[in-house]
Amino acid sequence: MRAAIVDQPGSIRVGDVPDPVPRERQVVLRVGATGICGTDLHIADGHFPPTPYPIVPGHEFAGEIVEVGNDVPGGWRPGDRVAVDPSLFCGYCGPCHAGHGNLCENWGATGDTVDGAFAEYVAVPAANCYRLPDHLSYQQGALVEPVSCAVHGVRRVGVEAGERFLVVGAGTMGLLMQQLLQRAGARVTVVDRNTARLGRAKELGAQAVAGDVTELDGERFDAAADCTGAVPAIEAAFDSLRRGGRLLVFGVAPAEARVALSPFRIYNDEITVVGSMAVLHSYGAALDLVAGGAVDTASLLTDSLSLERFPEALDLMRSGAGLKVQVLPGASDA
Repeated sequence: MRAAIVDQPGSIRVGDVPDPVPRERQVVLRVGATGICGTDLHIADGHFPPTPYPIVPGHEFAGEIVEVGNDVPGGWRPGDRVAVDPSLFCGYCGPCHAGHGNLCENWGATGDTVDGAFAEYVAVPAANCYRLPDHLSYQQGALVEPVSCAVHGVRRVGVEAGERFLVVGAGTMGLLMQQLLQRAGARVTVVDRNTARLGRAKELGAQAVAGDVTELDGERFDAAADCTGAVPAIEAAFDSLRRGGRLLVFGVAPAEARVALSPFRIYNDEITVVGSMAVLHSYGAALDLVAGGAVDTASLLTDSLSLERFPEALDLMRSGAGLKVQVLPGASDA
């Protein structure tokens, strides 16, 4: 089959690899759509430490079951349309036993630590499959994974009706976070230096938008979420908080990055700083939100390319020209 392969950081190609074979309790999907996110850029650049090389990336995906392994739970059959939680938790370490599988000591994820869905076919645990409602396309199904990350992030930081919330970054994750916060009753301000994205945030109901936190005239917020992973953005979000405020570090930064936050403010103003790591008991809720129309998917799905154009799709994502860039392995360039 054809697949996108990162042989080593900086070396990306599309080539032939063996077709996946389902192991026990696994199914094989024909991939319908796979989204590119910031983590894929980190994997391509060698900045995501859990990733081994070579690897077929791709962790935001949906498709059709074409083969079922032995002892598969859930009654899955060929032809079933599914969205897939990429999480691969060991189930036996301390964090897993404590209900924190996303902090698993042996953490893995389809497309991050094992071959993923920038391919014609992918093998996944049947237990990670969620039935895709008939009215949702594969492209919408591939958006469920980033929505599930945003759901977990909102749960981590918390939100109350009427709160003033700052979202830094108006990419896909920032706009998903904005929509979920607004659904909970928050008044959201969105900041992004790529001002071309701010119109979309405004259309989605942002109370205010700006190209930089410094343009907000010193406004203080009850809570802030950084969706960029950029050190200056994290620091600016922290500085924008009122006393008693909360900061969610949601964007993925390089492992070696460091931020300068005032420990006196954290102490004296009782600032809460939390992180949010991937998906945790949030995938089903995210699918329900997407299926119920609580998330505006049409506003986020801006670009779709064939599998053969995967390097181009990465460059498009890196440029910030679109929002959610997806690869459709079944599509033709003709």
